[in-house]
Amino acid sequence: MAARAIALVDCNNFYVSCERVFQPRLEHKPVVVLSNNDGCVVARSSEVKALGVKMGIPFFQIQDLVRQHKIMAFSSNYALYADMSNRVMSILAQFSPHQEIYSIDECFLDLTSFNRLDLTAYGQQIRRRIHQWLGLPVCVGIASTKTLAKLANHIAKKNPDFQSVCNLNTLSPAKTDALFSRIEAGEVWGVGRRIRERLSEMGIHRVKDLRDAELKAIRSQFGVVLERTVMELRGTPCISLEEIAPAKQQIMSSRSFGMPVFALKDLQEAVSSYMTRAAEKLRRQHSLAGAITVYIHTNPHKVREPQYQKSITLPLVESTDNTLTLVNVALIGLEYIYRPGYCYQKAGIMLLNIIHADQKQPDLFSTANPQIPAKSRDMMRCMDHINALMGKNTVRLASAGIEQDWKARTDRKSPNYTTRWEELAITT
Repeated sequence: MAARAIALVDCNNFYVSCERVFQPRLEHKPVVVLSNNDGCVVARSSEVKALGVKMGIPFFQIQDLVRQHKIMAFSSNYALYADMSNRVMSILAQFSPHQEIYSIDECFLDLTSFNRLDLTAYGQQIRRRIHQWLGLPVCVGIASTKTLAKLANHIAKKNPDFQSVCNLNTLSPAKTDALFSRIEAGEVWGVGRRIRERLSEMGIHRVKDLRDAELKAIRSQFGVVLERTVMELRGTPCISLEEIAPAKQQIMSSRSFGMPVFALKDLQEAVSSYMTRAAEKLRRQHSLAGAITVYIHTNPHKVREPQYQKSITLPLVESTDNTLTLVNVALIGLEYIYRPGYCYQKAGIMLLNIIHADQKQPDLFSTANPQIPAKSRDMMRCMDHINALMGKNTVRLASAGIEQDWKARTDRKSPNYTTRWEELAITT
């Protein structure tokens, strides 16, 4: 039986790399990408990492570094990142029939059936093709389990000797031990800060310590999940490849406002807009929601201003994916929790009790016209088709507003180079 070979392909500094593809002047310059409202740093170039800038730090806290080192900052351009991600995943699908898209910039590939090849060279081929076709740098980690593949990818990134591809299946036990003895246990997939601190109290500081730890002790202290992680570190597969992404059990949509919001009308527009977006995602995974939560809150960091936060969860009579129904219920909830006189910073909605569309149970006492659900589905399908063909929000509810002055700031956003004709990159 051929040894199992799982590859993890991870794009380096993905958001920053996408910006650099269309702005070559950014190469070798310190660059950051900011979160919604340009609030926090969510992506950093290697030059910025070298300056000690931490992920998630508020942008205003690094203004001295920005001026001193001429750090270039961009608002998040999710349309660009999503389109580039789709292109990366399409290319990777050419290298294996078994693919799990793990995140916007990470993908697992099962290369077991390619074991007759030199998989390290195969990884280099993957890396070169993505760079040649898209201009994006990636690293490739190859190993016998998903946890080890993640670790191999980390090793490929941190050790230039591997030339961005690390194949743990080909390393000697002594070489593997030497590597694992240098890497902190917190770098292992699934080991967060709290687990790392508890492991440290047990004298487990490095990956090798964790791999060689007593399984019974790990299970009794942390449960079966970390026990499986340890077994994966030993090369025993416990986590399978998920080629079909499971449907989400909750869908959330929220944003901080780009300006102070006081009026109920602005909050209604925001909630309508967020619910519309969430309903589209719900229909995309062929699901229905049985309940919704609406919440609003002021800015907790402005301690001198009156503070207020409230949420409400409302069950639905029948599970649905209809935008009109979901928005109407959400607005009822919003009106109930809204209090005038506060400066609101954020609103959001969450879809709950999600089931597959085939599992819907109709209301026994419903007196509605039985033809309405079919017409509703047709209308939603038509809206989704037009918006997919003509662009997001081409057709939307009037309750979502027209100007939407409350929307998040994106003062530093780059053009949508790949998704809008009028913003295509121009060469001279």
